[in-house]
Amino acid sequence: MSTRWKRNTVVATMAVLVCAAVALNWRYSGETAVQGGQDSDTKILGEATLVSGQDGEQEGSEENSSLPDETGVYTGSDYFASARLTRQQARDNAISLLQEAAAQEGADTATANEASEGIQVLASYTLKEAQIENLVTAKGYTDCVAFMGDESISVVVATQTGELTAEDVAKITDIAMAETGLAASGIKIMAAN
Repeated sequence: MSTRWKRNTVVATMAVLVCAAVALNWRYSGETAVQGGQDSDTKILGEATLVSGQDGEQEGSEENSSLPDETGVYTGSDYFASARLTRQQARDNAISLLQEAAAQEGADTATANEASEGIQVLASYTLKEAQIENLVTAKGYTDCVAFMGDESISVVVATQTGELTAEDVAKITDIAMAETGLAASGIKIMAAN
């Protein structure tokens, strides 16, 4: 009985730590985005300086002018890209922890099976989030990001007006209910500001 208790305690502790990491990451990325807009000397992940020491594209190069402008993604001005990146990093960290727990020398088969199930759950969340995001943007919304948990999902949506009507909330709730099987009470929908 004590082995089962220890295993459950380890799994529960890991789940709490992963949730805390996601919350801190989300909060920190929001603060970084706010600060990034105020301080031009702040270095952002993904920014690069050319070997020649010049920032940006070279003048007169037709080849570089056809490349998409990715500065919004890297400067933190794009909430949705930042949120997706943070979500993926947290999931990668959680999967890494679960894989390490399963690969420990003293781990029994039950622990390995629980870790494997945890990885499958996280993969399932990722697929459902991506499907919801794709379906919501297919309905004509500007952008969308979803965060799924055990018994709930939060969906942040950008609209052209910056506000969500009751009809918008109903459409998005229907999509989330169909994809996750959750009740409407477990679905939170917010407009991005």
